[in-house]
Amino acid sequence: MSGNNQTGNAWKYRHGPSRQGKTKTHKTRVLKIEPQFTFDELYSSPLREERCYEVVGGGSKEPQTKVKYVARNLPEVRSTGIRVMDEYVSSLAAGHFDVSAFCKERGLRPIEIDSLVFVLTGMRGIDFRQRYQLQVMNELLRYTTLTPAEVAHRSGLGSLNNLYLTTKREYGEAPVKHRRRIRKPGDEGRYR
Repeated sequence: MSGNNQTGNAWKYRHGPSRQGKTKTHKTRVLKIEPQFTFDELYSSPLREERCYEVVGGGSKEPQTKVKYVARNLPEVRSTGIRVMDEYVSSLAAGHFDVSAFCKERGLRPIEIDSLVFVLTGMRGIDFRQRYQLQVMNELLRYTTLTPAEVAHRSGLGSLNNLYLTTKREYGEAPVKHRRRIRKPGDEGRYR
């Protein structure tokens, strides 16, 4: 198949618009009522424990500082009151980003979850999932010592190549450079 006959977003991303100048336009849906939930109200961090320090010792021994991790005092994910949506958000929080598998287990079609997400948040389903993955990716890059390949796997991006393409597209830089830019002193190992 020649390059001119290929279509699809992946090909367009790599090669730009087709030579015939024809590009498919995407209709943007706009929710005409106020969304019931924001993304931040439904997002749940994958980093569940926070580093803290404990002074151990005394008496004849010199006190030592010991590092331990304790459960984070995270705000609860806001319940939507719609069981399938709450299960979907819990699934994303657990690192399961395959919407097809989620829907198959429940006898749903992906378009039905996407429509539910749109009605509740005003975001397209794919935009919600991708933003969730970006948020997880950024937290893992900033606070953990995971390798980029491990970050790609845990954030649902899959491969190191996908992580690279995502950070390059979203932030204009490679994952390692992005990590250095967003990481502040004391961030590494702060959460796990």
